[in-house]
Amino acid sequence: MNSTRSRRVQAAAAAVVLATLATACGGGSGDKQSSGPVTLQFWGWANGQDAVVKAFNASHTDVKLKYTKVTDQLTMQKQLSNAVKAKNAPCLVQNTAEYVTSWVSQGALADISKYVSSSRSKFNAGSWATTQVQGKSYGVPTSSAPAFTIYRTDVFKKYGLKAPTTWDEFIAAGKVLKKHGIKITNFAGEDPSTLEVLSMQAGAHWYAIDGNSWKVDFQDAGSLKAAQVIQDIIDNDLNSKLSFADYAAVQRNYDNGGTVTRQISTWQMAGMVQNFTKSFGKWALAPWPTYTGEAAKTPAGTNLTGSVTLVTNQCKNTQQAAEAALWMSTNPGAVKTMASPTTGNGVMPALADSQSYVGEAISDKLLGTNYEPAKKVVTDSLNTVTTDWAYGPDFTAMLTEMQAGWAKVVSKQEKVTDLLAHMQEWTVNDLKSRGISVKG
Repeated sequence: MNSTRSRRVQAAAAAVVLATLATACGGGSGDKQSSGPVTLQFWGWANGQDAVVKAFNASHTDVKLKYTKVTDQLTMQKQLSNAVKAKNAPCLVQNTAEYVTSWVSQGALADISKYVSSSRSKFNAGSWATTQVQGKSYGVPTSSAPAFTIYRTDVFKKYGLKAPTTWDEFIAAGKVLKKHGIKITNFAGEDPSTLEVLSMQAGAHWYAIDGNSWKVDFQDAGSLKAAQVIQDIIDNDLNSKLSFADYAAVQRNYDNGGTVTRQISTWQMAGMVQNFTKSFGKWALAPWPTYTGEAAKTPAGTNLTGSVTLVTNQCKNTQQAAEAALWMSTNPGAVKTMASPTTGNGVMPALADSQSYVGEAISDKLLGTNYEPAKKVVTDSLNTVTTDWAYGPDFTAMLTEMQAGWAKVVSKQEKVTDLLAHMQEWTVNDLKSRGISVKG
């Protein structure tokens, strides 16, 4: 993705499409044949999308979708990068919010605002924001990521604990559990998203638009507030250090009660259901902990973010692509297919009124008698999602750099504040090396 073109990009309008790519599709993105309907190439990786495409094609005569399944989101970025360079990008691509600004800054996405803006009220505010850069729409949100805590009720009850409502209470509960050889949370050394989402919740803005430049600030008050919470957890040995490279081992640890809380979204519960054997019915949901004295606010960060369907700038049939993306995100049958953990990914829809799908997206097997109360936790969290977080044009590269430092933080080789200071310097230098105007 770090092409020669992107290095020449200037941040005028802060990463709006600044380098226009050729519109030719090379026959692959969306071509109207003389004797047939418009065919739109659609790349994605989520379970259930093939069924949604079949339903779309069955109900449309003038537009057809041709679906290609990609392995995962990281593979998607590589394959899309190659396709953009070859001027053979598909019309529609599944992606997640953290990649949108990077693709916009490279001129790879089409502004579809005039085709989708009238549908804004159909989506919840947090999800709608994920497709926006500088007030323009480059895609349609497909799922949202309600964020909450899931915890072991039996262990908490055994030691006289209640679900923590604040991070201070979370740390205090962790200290009690530590006395009994139990960890309250797990920090995987390869996953710095914990630092991102806690910073986001605290009001941090690592990237912000300042005139025609990007402003970078990894050391603002919100970031330092998040750093203190994480540092307290690490310094007091309240966290496990299990890598998701051994996914089964992580799940066994939760199932066996070695670690007893997770801050997650609905789709991550599927892995618990698929891997647990002992603790079904012993889990409950609680709101994401707040900072003491602050109102509820849940993040929409890296591994909690919802998916989006983006329209590429090489698509010849932009309007049809935008309308197809809207259909896949709003058609009741399509939405139900994707929301179900059986037919889809068990994800929450991006719709403003998603309450009717909550029951599909959470597991009664996992939650047992806590299933009904969990519905309200999920619904409430959708109304407190952060909407003002900006993903910079080098966010993907930045997160890769942060991974190395996060591993040192988890292993106590350096402090969280050391990592933030490094990321401040690194990100400013990286943006400058790409020819992007930056302040920081």
